[in-house]
Amino acid sequence: MSSSEKPVLIKPALTEAQVVELAERLYGLKVSSVQPMPSYDDQNFHILVSETQATRDHNQSYVLKVTNTVDSEDADLIEAQTQAMIFLSEKGFPSPTPIPTVDGKIMSLETIEQENECRRHMIRLLTYLPGIPFVNLTLDHRTFYKIGRTLAQMDKALHEEFRHPSTKSLHREGFRWNLSNLHLLEKYLPEMKEGETRSIVKQVLEQFKEKILPNLSKFHRSIIHGDCNEHNILLTPVDSSALEGMTERSSTTHPQPEFRISAILDFGDMSYGCFVYELAISITYLMIGRVEPLRVGGHVIAGFESVIPLTEDERDSLFLLVLCRFSQSLLNASHNVCFHPENEEYIMVSARKGWKCLYQLWHQGKKAVERVWFDTARSYQIKSR
Repeated sequence: MSSSEKPVLIKPALTEAQVVELAERLYGLKVSSVQPMPSYDDQNFHILVSETQATRDHNQSYVLKVTNTVDSEDADLIEAQTQAMIFLSEKGFPSPTPIPTVDGKIMSLETIEQENECRRHMIRLLTYLPGIPFVNLTLDHRTFYKIGRTLAQMDKALHEEFRHPSTKSLHREGFRWNLSNLHLLEKYLPEMKEGETRSIVKQVLEQFKEKILPNLSKFHRSIIHGDCNEHNILLTPVDSSALEGMTERSSTTHPQPEFRISAILDFGDMSYGCFVYELAISITYLMIGRVEPLRVGGHVIAGFESVIPLTEDERDSLFLLVLCRFSQSLLNASHNVCFHPENEEYIMVSARKGWKCLYQLWHQGKKAVERVWFDTARSYQIKSR
């Protein structure tokens, strides 16, 4: 392989028997059940442990995470992500934390035979955090506000207090899920089907290159989670008796329960980005599947700005950045499906639901959408006076 060629990312393909062997050998655990979990580039397993060889604890639940071949070779990157999870958990955020191996390591690079060849994958065992993905729930303004505020609090804590030698690895040059790099995905456009969606994405790319790319220095930069999508934020009702009638399909005649955030998952897309990216990304995914998606943004903005106020330049960019995230999701999904058709259902889940929101935002236009968003956010300021 020449120095200019990038290694091919291979998603893990471990069997359940291999997962059981890793859990026993690396962690001294006796596994009673293994359940595969959905994942984009990695492989995750929910394992139930009947007992540990050391403490004889019963019925513990964990997530065994197997990292793809490319990221597995960047130990500093995975170290930084894992240390960030530990830091946030210690600060009171609902983040998974690693379980040490029997020799005290928080991760282990293992050579594993798969499909008649040996591949190296980084292995981590994380605490299992229960909850319901927010996409499956009927949410009201209280939860949208709470999610915006919590993400801002998380980013602020990382910015002000998180220090570790490995964080330099989070400057991920060319990382295709960093919004600063949207223009690098232009080469994926031909892989999208011809039609209105592709036409909109092409125009969003042009606007990004014209309005965002030259002005990145005007945005406040920091380490961000970068992927608070509909599967990475889990919720539980504050009142457990409110479990019935919570889905988006439920009758609107029932009062909406109040939720708390029970888990912030998957730090695999963590990088140095911008505060406004975190806000745009969360608005993007919170819109998906909502009855009135355009009304979501204002509540999230209000929550976020209660902790991290945006500058005028950041506010002015927000509408376009949401369009950019929808476009980024569509471009990456179309490209990944070409290489992993067997995982198409999971890869395309956000893209298939998100294109309707992209259409709606595009046809409503910046001025109309911003009026709804910022009038809603302003109403919180009026109430607090």
